[in-house]
Amino acid sequence: MSRKGKVLVAMSGGIDSTVSALILHQQGYEVVGVTMKTWDYASAGGGKKETGCCNLDSFNDARMAAVEHGFPHYVLDIREEFGDFVVNNFVEEYIAGRTPNPCVLCNTHIKWAALLKRANALNCDFIATGHYVKVREENNRFILSKARDLTKDQSYVLWGLGQDCLSRSIYPLGDMLKTEVRQLAFDMGYKELAKKAESYEICFVPDNDYRGFLKRNVDGLEQRVNGGNFVMTDGKIVGKHSGYPFYTIGQRKGLEIALGKPVFVTNIIPETNTVMLGELQDLQKSDMTVQGINMVKYDTISPGMEAVTKIRYRDPGTESILTPAADGSVQVAFQHAVNSIAPGQSAVFYEGDDVIGGGIIRR
Repeated sequence: MSRKGKVLVAMSGGIDSTVSALILHQQGYEVVGVTMKTWDYASAGGGKKETGCCNLDSFNDARMAAVEHGFPHYVLDIREEFGDFVVNNFVEEYIAGRTPNPCVLCNTHIKWAALLKRANALNCDFIATGHYVKVREENNRFILSKARDLTKDQSYVLWGLGQDCLSRSIYPLGDMLKTEVRQLAFDMGYKELAKKAESYEICFVPDNDYRGFLKRNVDGLEQRVNGGNFVMTDGKIVGKHSGYPFYTIGQRKGLEIALGKPVFVTNIIPETNTVMLGELQDLQKSDMTVQGINMVKYDTISPGMEAVTKIRYRDPGTESILTPAADGSVQVAFQHAVNSIAPGQSAVFYEGDDVIGGGIIRR
């Protein structure tokens, strides 16, 4: 047994997770690699082969790295849990007129739970992934914070991790730049891996066609929702759309309607199959409600707490005031109006680089 401890490393076969595993191996940890099988894309009726985390080549790349460096590797099949929870939620949220973030849900409820369960079974002290974040212990709490490489920072998608996960998590890439990771892979002899392109697709929608996915997985959806009204904010009906689940707040392209000026989706009303349209200023909102709160840096949010709130992954964040409500939700008042707040997306509250907590936008 290594004096550093035994660590279960999630290995997708990509550059980040492979380098993470090899760094920990070099540092003297007893490494066990695991690749999680989350989804069979062919089962959804898509036209492309499996990609990203779910293809055989990635499994083989992960296993080969483990074999070359003398540590064990397992494949963990979590397709049933993933499909029941993540995919069902993805479909339900779109049917409810919201825009889900399945990667956040998967990280929070599926992948880390699966890692901890297998870590316990294998007597591992820690779990590790190739995410670009940092974690530290302070005031008896384990705090998630932004990575050194802000262009790769993934703290936004990990806001839902509980203290039980964070207390056992190691993130070897938190203090590294992506360029340094690629160079390290090259130096370790993984020249092809160092040049490997990254995938930003949802693993179960690898063709990025979520509309097609919904049509294939919800019986009769097209017939049920086709032909609803496009309605301007003043109540004027200006056309027909192909179904409210196929639009998102802030969308401009793909509306297939010409009004002589740019218009955007400003609201979605499932009950009447209505998609509201407006101009850019109609997307401006100064407040929102966030539910399903997970606290990271502190136990609770105090009334009037200041934070920088991000409403999407690439959002730089906006200064805001947080006010907890009796039902457990948080009211967010922005210091200046923000564009395209989409119910179903995550809101993450920051204090400097630290994640205070986060939740799901409801309105």
